[in-house]
Amino acid sequence: MPTTIEDIILNHDRRGIGALRPHLPADFCARAAQYALAHPGPVVIVTGFYILMSDAPETDGPPGAFAIGNALRALGRRAIYAADAPMAGMMASWLAESGDPSPVIDFPITDDADANARFAAGIIAEHAPALLVAIERCAPDAAGVYRNMRARDISPQTARIDRLFELGLPSIGIGDGGNEIGMGNLADVVAASAQLPDHPAVTRCDRLVAASASNWGGYGLVAALSLAAGRNLLPAAAADAASIRYLVDAGAVSGVSGAHDYLVDEFTLEENAAVLQELHDYVNSRLPGGDASF
Repeated sequence: MPTTIEDIILNHDRRGIGALRPHLPADFCARAAQYALAHPGPVVIVTGFYILMSDAPETDGPPGAFAIGNALRALGRRAIYAADAPMAGMMASWLAESGDPSPVIDFPITDDADANARFAAGIIAEHAPALLVAIERCAPDAAGVYRNMRARDISPQTARIDRLFELGLPSIGIGDGGNEIGMGNLADVVAASAQLPDHPAVTRCDRLVAASASNWGGYGLVAALSLAAGRNLLPAAAADAASIRYLVDAGAVSGVSGAHDYLVDEFTLEENAAVLQELHDYVNSRLPGGDASF
C-alpha cells in the first residue's frame, strides 16, 4: 500500500517514469512545496502539450495547473497561467466559467528567437513572478527539437515557453515522461532508461516532481502544500473531473492514444478520482482534527 505522497503519485506507472525515483529526494513533493512557500509572490504556471496524432492539446497538465493555482491563491498568492493556442483559450474559458480571475497568457508559437526572448521578458516585467511552475510542458532536447514521447518533432506546434525558465527565476518542474520542462535535471537518467525518451528535454528546474501522470504530480505538490499550510488545499474529485470534461468538450484529447474521450493518459475519470481520494485521505489523516473539507 502507498505510504507517502510520492508513492501515491508514482503508483500505476505505465511508462517507466519510476526509473527517476532513485535519483530524486525521497520527499520530493515536500521539498517542492517548501520551495514554493519560500518564494512568496506571484506565480506563473505553464502547461499545455500538443498531441500530433490528433492535432490537439492533451488533457494532462491543465487540471493539475488549476489545482496548483487554486491552492496558491488560497494561500494569498496570485496565479498567472501561460500556454499556447489552442489550450490557452480553453483554459481561459474554463477559468471564466469558474469565476476565477486569474489571467492566461497566450504565448505565441514562433521560432523567432528574438521574438520569444522579448515575449518571455515581457511576462517577467509585467507580472514580476517570484516563482515559475511547469506542469506537462514540452521542452527541447539537446539539439533544440521539441519531441513527443514517440520522438516525433512537434516544434512547429510548440511555443517556446521554456524560455521563461532560462531567466534565472526560482522554478518547479512537473513531468511524467522525460520530455518536459525540468527533466533536464535528470537527462542522463532519462536517456539511459529503456522506456523513456532517447532524446530527453534539457531544460532544468530548481525542484523536480515526477509522477505517473503530470496532473497527479500537480496534486502531489498541492497535497504537500496542504500539510505545510495545515489545511486541505486539494481539489474535490468532482471539480477536477468537471475541468477534464470541459477541456475534452473544447477539443482536448488523451495524450497516449489521442482519443477524444474523458481520459488523462488513458486513465479514466474514476481512476483519476481514486488517486485524488488517496491524497485526500493521506492529507486529512495528518492534519490536526482530521480536516475533511473536501
